[in-house]
Amino acid sequence: MDFELRSDFIPLCDLLKYCGITETGGMAKHLIAEGLVRVDGEVELRKRAKIRSGQVVSGDGFSIRVE
Repeated sequence: MDFELRSDFIPLCDLLKYCGITETGGMAKHLIAEGLVRVDGEVELRKRAKIRSGQVVSGDGFSIRVE
């Protein structure tokens, strides 16, 4: 799926919540802490990592291209 960024960046946990990958921010933080989320192919453990235009966030069963 594609996500249109409307500012300089979005925190990773917020992106997962807004795209419907998780129902809550807490669930998103848990998913990230478990090492189940990748940013540009690398495991990302920072819950509030700044995701910027051009990056791809992926995990089991989802892929989000940030534009």
